[in-house]
Amino acid sequence: MFNFTSARLSLMMFLNFFVWGCWYVTISTYLTTTLKFSGTQAGLVFGTTALASMISPFFVGLIADRFFSTERVLCAVHLIGAVLLFLVTKVTSFAAVYSLMLAYCLCYFPTLALTTAITLKNCPDARQFPLFRVFGTFGWICIGLLIGHFRIEASSTPFLLASGMSVVTGLFCLTLPHTPPAGKGRAITARDILGLDALVMLKDRSYLIFAIASILACIPLTFYFSFTNAFLNDVGVVNAAGKMTLGQVSEVGVMLAMPLVFRRVSVKAIFLLGLAAWSTRYGLLAFGNAGPAVWMFYLAIIIHGVCYDFFFVTGQLYTDQEAPPALRNTAQGLYTFMTYGIGMLIGSLLSGVAVDFFTSANGTHNWKGFWLSSSFAAFLLFLAMAVFFGGHTMIRSKQAEPVTDPSLIETTP
Repeated sequence: MFNFTSARLSLMMFLNFFVWGCWYVTISTYLTTTLKFSGTQAGLVFGTTALASMISPFFVGLIADRFFSTERVLCAVHLIGAVLLFLVTKVTSFAAVYSLMLAYCLCYFPTLALTTAITLKNCPDARQFPLFRVFGTFGWICIGLLIGHFRIEASSTPFLLASGMSVVTGLFCLTLPHTPPAGKGRAITARDILGLDALVMLKDRSYLIFAIASILACIPLTFYFSFTNAFLNDVGVVNAAGKMTLGQVSEVGVMLAMPLVFRRVSVKAIFLLGLAAWSTRYGLLAFGNAGPAVWMFYLAIIIHGVCYDFFFVTGQLYTDQEAPPALRNTAQGLYTFMTYGIGMLIGSLLSGVAVDFFTSANGTHNWKGFWLSSSFAAFLLFLAMAVFFGGHTMIRSKQAEPVTDPSLIETTP
């Protein structure tokens, strides 16, 4: 039932993803077109998202699990991030941009885990989570349309927009439902600081296979996020950022349908459908063009909802379902570490190297080779997941929470 709490959680998702969408899609265009960074340098800057996702989620999750309420942690990291984004617009050297973006991402990327955790904590049925998460997609659509309409993809303006909205988001977070630390009062150990307690989940063979697949899936994923906007602009697609929001439009439809999907389709089947869509998408980008075959570009963008939601949103819910209750913030940090951390770090480095590899001496890009390599990688992962992953479980409605001491919780053999 939609109420005041639901409205606040939905607006939280909208603002959080509005901030992310301001700079994430267009950063490589800005770096390569305006600041004249090489593909490898742009890939390294984009890779700060991955480094941050490896370093900060466990630490910030620990703070939210043990010391401060989740909404206050969210407020603090957004306000600090606002200052760092503003400073990004004032520098032009690779070292300065890289340092500031790394510091900013250390603040921002824990919010993905924390907003998920606070929503699931206040949501009576975990299967309804996509109905809240869809508002994040609305936020991404809105900023994408604005940036595309004003054609500011290659300027520093998106960073200024993100900075301003970070202030708004940080202050709004103080109005969220009070979500106190579930493990307050427990002694802090080295295992807590390193997030090692969440690793108990890897004793479950199905979750271990899923964890490995999540890391590998983020490699081709990063190829898309890093260079699709630059690719579409390079091949002559007008208002590329605006057209890319069609992917978020499809994501809205998919998210609204996901509660029904969760009731009828197993976790494994959902994951496989998502991976198949990724492989198909890259093939469409490889063989499309800005002329008669532009429909391939549109179709590649439109299937984004299946690509992203069926693997990564389902992965968040699967992680929450498998996690001990007292470690759910930290477990979401573990998932962020695996996906936006290890996976995207490897992917961002490889994507930049791949762009340079598929670029001739005169600066001409062989985009077909670039996208076909991604398509092949996603297809291999689909085959591996089909053979080795045994997660035939369903996403269940949230049940009464059992004991909160993780030392008393047994995992599935």
